[in-house]
Amino acid sequence: MKHIAQILGIAPALLLAAGLAHAGNTGAGKYSETIELFRNAGGSAAFFHNSYGYAVFPTVGEGGFGVGGAFGKGRVYVHGRLVGDTTMSQLSVGFQAGGKAYSQIIFFEDKHALDQFESGKFEFAAGASAVAVTAGASVSAGTNGTSSGASGGQKNATTSGGYQSGMAVFTIAKGGLMYAAAIAGQKFSYTPRGGK
Repeated sequence: MKHIAQILGIAPALLLAAGLAHAGNTGAGKYSETIELFRNAGGSAAFFHNSYGYAVFPTVGEGGFGVGGAFGKGRVYVHGRLVGDTTMSQLSVGFQAGGKAYSQIIFFEDKHALDQFESGKFEFAAGASAVAVTAGASVSAGTNGTSSGASGGQKNATTSGGYQSGMAVFTIAKGGLMYAAAIAGQKFSYTPRGGK
């Protein structure tokens, strides 16, 4: 019984470390692949045409056992042009166990929404929600270019959404098991890249 208590004591730290380590593996090509996934994933595709800009996180690692956290590195684009780098962190408490990784994109309806995000103090409120693309998503790169897609029907893929307080958020699961995942409490830092 004593060994079980010790294992349960370190399990949250191990799960969180595994999720966060997965989020750190973000190469330059992962950004373009992730953007293409969202461009071809149902309702999120339309937001590329009617948004002021977007922040994309190729991999957000999340893990926990009662107390959890999430971390991801991303880039911010305005009208398709890279303007800055961002990081996301989140601490959560509640019924959760396991770890997972997912991709996330945040669309900004206008400059005001982007300015809020870029303030360096932005945090999603308790009522914030993301639209999850729960169907299998794939990307392949070859000599003929990059292709991507999301498979599934209406029963296993939800890809419609709208702006809430000037932002629309979509996620694509990368696998793993997590009993609770939410964007409420996500905090963002922002570092600009030159002038806009």
